[in-house]
Amino acid sequence: MKIRMRYTVLCLFLFAGISVVSQEVSTVAEGDLNVTEMILEHVGDAYDWHIATVDGHSISIPLPVIVRGGDGVWHFFFSSRFGHGHAEYEGFSIAHEGRYKGKIIERNVLGEEVRPLDLSLTKNACSLLLSSAILIFLIMSCVHWYKGRKAEDASPKGFVGMMEMLIMSIVDDVIKPCAGKNYHRYTPYLLTVFFFIFFNNLLGIIPVFPGGANVTGNMAVTSVLAVFTFIVVNSFGTKGYWKEIFWPEVPVWLKVPIPIMPLIELVGIFTKPFALMIRLFANILAGHSIVLGLTSVIFITVGLGTAMNVGMSVLSVVMTIFIDFVELLVAFIQAYVFTMLSAVFIGLSQVEPHHLEKH
Repeated sequence: MKIRMRYTVLCLFLFAGISVVSQEVSTVAEGDLNVTEMILEHVGDAYDWHIATVDGHSISIPLPVIVRGGDGVWHFFFSSRFGHGHAEYEGFSIAHEGRYKGKIIERNVLGEEVRPLDLSLTKNACSLLLSSAILIFLIMSCVHWYKGRKAEDASPKGFVGMMEMLIMSIVDDVIKPCAGKNYHRYTPYLLTVFFFIFFNNLLGIIPVFPGGANVTGNMAVTSVLAVFTFIVVNSFGTKGYWKEIFWPEVPVWLKVPIPIMPLIELVGIFTKPFALMIRLFANILAGHSIVLGLTSVIFITVGLGTAMNVGMSVLSVVMTIFIDFVELLVAFIQAYVFTMLSAVFIGLSQVEPHHLEKH
């Protein structure tokens, strides 16, 4: 019975995702549907949290806007003052085109569009704070279960048991073999990265509030995660690690007078976190884009006849559900891969002298 209920809830979420996107696309179905613009709008950031569109009316949660204008004055108000992006308030508005499209702008004395200092709480930022709070609550609930318990007590069950299994799997199968003998030093960071990415990936698949935000598909978020790994790797790197970079064991003519190998190794320091950033960003963004693209097929084929539209609609729904299931798998895989590669890079930075490695 419980298994049936879980599958029912999962299917409801999947169909809810299709229906929510369908409502959004149908608002422009009567005109020319620009699929690229529609996808970029949905996967991009926003100053309000859009819920749905009912009878042409947009239902959204306004978010706080915090900007500092060119006159040095700070302005605080809610994004509802912009009238869903169609109004101006206190000299600020949301650009609909140009280099600042989708961002808050103001006009200087020459009438040019300029960006103020913008510290607004956008949809992605709000989702980031919300998901972090939920994740901390879930982890602390597990910590509370273990407090006061002894090793001989009963093993945890349910959610706590699942979390213990997942944590032990990541530590024993990923962190321990990849990070080396000092793995326990880096375990807190690597587990935090794994659960942060995994939880936000899952939350991004949920089409209704508080899900639907493209957090891990945002390059700003993935770049910060990559920078953290970069700092950990290079801050705790051993002397042997830095020796292999600036004076590797290669023929001397590859090091002097032109330091070919040191330059290659130095570039490798930056390409590793860059690969982490792009891998996570591209895979999550691609998953969301494919779902939106498949859903838009229903409305693109409206003018091709009833038979074609019905056939393509059925195919679109089936493929969208399939991609949603694939995204569930990708949500775990991308968190796993990011954690594994971070652990590998940390392990590579723990180079020891050869006489110590033998022991």
